[in-house]
Order: sequence, then structure tokens, then C-alpha cells
Amino acid sequence: MPISQSNIRNFCIISHIDHGKSTLADRFLELTGTVEKRKMQEQFLDMMELEREKGITIKLQPVRMEYRGGVLNLIDTPGHVDFTYEVSRSLAAVESAILLVDASQGVQAQTLANLHLAREQGLVIIPVINKIDLPYARIRETANEMEQLLGINPGDILKISAKKGSGVEEILKAIVERVPAPQGDLTKPLRALIFDSDYDDFKGVIAYVRIVDGEVKAGDRILMLASGAEAETLEVGIFKPNSVKTERLRTGEIGYIATGLKDIGRCRVGDTIALSKSSAKPLAGYKEPKPVVFASFYPADSGDYDLLKESLGKLKLSDASLKYEPESSEGLGRGFRCGFLGMLHLEIISERLKREKNLDLVITFPSVNYQVVAKGKTQSPVLISSPSDLSDLSQVEEIREPWVALEVISPLQYLGILLKLLETLRGEYQDTVYLSADRILIKYRAPLNEIIADFYDRLKNITSGYASMNYEMSGYRPGDLVELDILIAGEKVEAFSKIIHRQRAAAEGRALVKKLKEIVPPQLFAVSLQAAIGGKIIAREDIRALRKDVTGYLYGGDVTRKKKLLEKQKKGKKKMKRLGKINIPSEVFLKVLKK
Repeated sequence: MPISQSNIRNFCIISHIDHGKSTLADRFLELTGTVEKRKMQEQFLDMMELEREKGITIKLQPVRMEYRGGVLNLIDTPGHVDFTYEVSRSLAAVESAILLVDASQGVQAQTLANLHLAREQGLVIIPVINKIDLPYARIRETANEMEQLLGINPGDILKISAKKGSGVEEILKAIVERVPAPQGDLTKPLRALIFDSDYDDFKGVIAYVRIVDGEVKAGDRILMLASGAEAETLEVGIFKPNSVKTERLRTGEIGYIATGLKDIGRCRVGDTIALSKSSAKPLAGYKEPKPVVFASFYPADSGDYDLLKESLGKLKLSDASLKYEPESSEGLGRGFRCGFLGMLHLEIISERLKREKNLDLVITFPSVNYQVVAKGKTQSPVLISSPSDLSDLSQVEEIREPWVALEVISPLQYLGILLKLLETLRGEYQDTVYLSADRILIKYRAPLNEIIADFYDRLKNITSGYASMNYEMSGYRPGDLVELDILIAGEKVEAFSKIIHRQRAAAEGRALVKKLKEIVPPQLFAVSLQAAIGGKIIAREDIRALRKDVTGYLYGGDVTRKKKLLEKQKKGKKKMKRLGKINIPSEVFLKVLKK
């Protein structure tokens, strides 16, 4: 019997990373009997091995639970800043959000960012304080921060221990009582919002959908309104949390549609599914994410290029924020220039390619987008993400780098060392806001390139893990930027080139040539390793020639015989140096470029 629309509640959990989202989701699954106790395990909705290993949620995961005669559709979301796009898609498919805050850490940077996203969608916010069982829990202080943040009464805040299960059922009751039933009209033509997707070899593209109007069943002819692709629905179903086939999906429900489409580019996240020959209008969809970190992926074995291409296509289906396009390099062969939402995003994608597809990759230095203004030109600046896109530096008027608005939340005791760390970023201090008597929010502006590499690790180290950060793009500014090139035996190696601030270029150049000296195998002639800016050499190391003992087989005789052989060897090395090109093994690129 189909469930009544008035008995459906759709919600998600949002919070900062490691505040207990996955543990709370586990308790929901147990309380509602969605998963049998014998099958239950920690972080049940974190389906990927990588999620369990790192202890973080990477992919959003929907699940349907039954509670008190109604249906609760939960979408578990990531908490790291790099996966904000996953959160935004989840929020567009639900009516409410549980705002979860760790009692021992209080409000964190990503808490604020996710709350802002939820309010933009007009969702009902259910504030919850977690981990109240910890001996060092700051329950009263955290409640005060949430009251100030949300402008609510203290009685609206629920206090729980997701680990022990205490107070968790009160959240389910609050969802039923406080959250409105989904809007939509069952009598209207089908409109379904695609908020995620996957791929099955037999069923083709599997679209994760929220049914906004109408209904859909197996056998219906459907149309993707944005791409224009038509297909026949092979199957519809719900998430329990594994896929369970149902007869139909109706207004307000969250589930999946097996489209049968084999072309993964024709069923995109944010598209609207309607019935063929329907007059339905497309839904608003999502704001397209813009990548901020770029790196090139090359297969260590050139024969794996097609596998890499296919694998990136399938990954993009389940991660719409991944961007990629083909490129080639003289030293590395054919590969792809990829765009990511941050360094953790880059790391996760590369790990998934290695584990799920068994690909051995060479990954170039991560960089950001730059705006290049040509001399005497009036048109808009050209956007580049790689030094190879800079055709002629002499024709460049200026290079602009992206800046971000950075927010750091920390205990007050770390204020001094935090300000010292921020001063190393070439940035601008904006403001310090006191969230409570012992917690502060520091606002700063800095170049994105300064924070993508190791800033987050340094921040965590100096604050014993208590500080958190969030950033948003704030535009481009001119910078004293140069192209740092690496020359091996006088030949420029494109894969090692990078755009860098002039202040950092000398130190970076010296470090690179020293590292290369250790890993480039010796040749039969001396090899120079140079770091250069334009035509100026700023660092140099030399690899001595590999010496072959050409006189080893001689026994006795005149010394002139030895001299003659050594002289012949010397002339041969000079000729090799003049005519021969150094052959750089792929392992060298692998060791220098791999994270």
C-alpha cells in the first residue's frame, strides 16, 4: 500500500567533520529497525572502504526508514569543506536539517558554512548537541553558542549521546513534529530532481531522485529535460540503505530510477526527469561547482590511458564536482588535467582510482587557476591552470591569483600562535569575533595557493587539533608571480614547471633540484639540474657521470694503453653530451610528483 504524502519526512544531517554524523545515522538505523542487529556495523552508511579507513564521510548516502507509521528519508552528508557540493545537493532534496554540534568542540567553521547553505534553502533546522557523555563536554557553553547562532530558545536544543544512544529517539520525534510534509502535486506530470547518480553495467545510469510532482514506475518512457536524452525506465526503488525494488515512486519520495542509459554524460546531476512528451518545466537544479585546485593525472603505464579515461567518466557520475579534460606531455605521454574542490578531494579521487581501478598514477604538482592579462589587449583576462598554458611571458601584462575569505575558529588560548601562522600567508587580517568567553572566529584574506598544500595540517598541529577552518573564493588580485622551470641537461621538463610567487621561487627551486639529484639515475655523461625563472638560473646541482672501467680487462703492458682507452672514453662522453638526450624514467616523475 503506498505511503501517504503527509506521513513522509525528508531530512539530512549537517555538521563539521568528526562531530558524530555517521554514528547518529547508525542509531537511527537501529531504532527504526531498518538494519538487522546482526548485520549492523559502525559507520554503516559509509559504504566505501576509504570512508571507513579515514573515518570520514565522502559520499552522500540516502536511506529510507519507517517510524510510527510514517516514512523518514535521511541523506547522510560529508562534513569536510572539500565536499560542500555533496551537502548542497542533499539540502535541495529535503525539507529539514539536523544541525549536529560536538559538545567537546562547540561550533566549528564547517558548522557555520553548512548552516548558511541550509538557511539559503529555507530548511527547518533542528539543533542537536552530541557527545554529552564525554567528561570534558562543554554542554552549557555549546548551547550558548548555538542559541546566539540560531536565535532560538534553549528548550529547542536537543542533547544526546549518539554513541550510547541516549536522547536519539527525541530527534526522531522532533522530525515528525517540527518538519513539514513534502510539497508537490501527485496529479501533475512527473518532475524528479536528480541529486546523485551511479552506474551499473546491466542497468546503466542509476539516477538518485527526489520526486517533486507526479509518479514514475518501471516501463515509463522518461526524458532528461536538460540533456534531451530519452529512455525507458528499467526499475524504480528505494534505499534501505541497499537498493530495494518497488512498484513506483510518488510525490515526496526519495529513491532511484534505473534509466538504462549507457552514455553517462546524458544523465547529469541537477537535471530534471519528466515523462516523454510531457509539458513539465525543469526544476531549478544546482549551482555548478567551480574547481579551485588543479592537477594532471597520467597513467604510469601508457597502456592504461583508456582505462583511466573510462574510470574518470564513471567517477564523475557519482561526483559531479570532478572536472577533467585530456592533455599530453612530452615526458609523461597522454593524461588528463583534472579540477578539484580542494586537496582532500584530489587525494580521495586519486585513491579511488588506485584502489577501485588498480591504476598506478603520476600526479603533477597541484596548482590553482590564474588570470593572465595580455599587454595592450582590451578583452577579458584568460584563465589558465597550468604553466604550459603560458605561451609567451614577454606578452603578459600581469598575472592575477585567486584569493579566499578564510575563517578560522579556535579556542582563545591559541590566538597568538594563530596570528603568527596567518602572517606567513601573504594575506590580510580582517577581524576577530568572540563567539563565547573562550572561543574566537578569525577572519582573514589570503591567496588560495598559500592554503591548499599544508596549511590545514599546520593549523591542526599548532592548536592540538582544536582549530577548524573554512574558506570561500573572493576574487582575483594581481601578484608578483613567476614561472619556475626545471631544466635537466639543458632541456626544460614541462611536468615539473609551476607558477609560484617570486618570494618562494628560490627556495622551491633549490629543494626541487636537490630532490632530483637523489633520484635521477646517473648517465654516462655529467648531467646538470637547474631551476630557472625566465632565462635566469636560480639553483643548480650536477650529477656526476657514471664511470665505466674500460681498462679493467687489461693485464700488465705499457701504461700508454690505459691512457689511450681513457682518452677514447672521454671523447665518447663529450659526443654523447653533445648529441644525446637524457632518458628520464617514469619512476623519476612518480617520485617527484606523487603526493
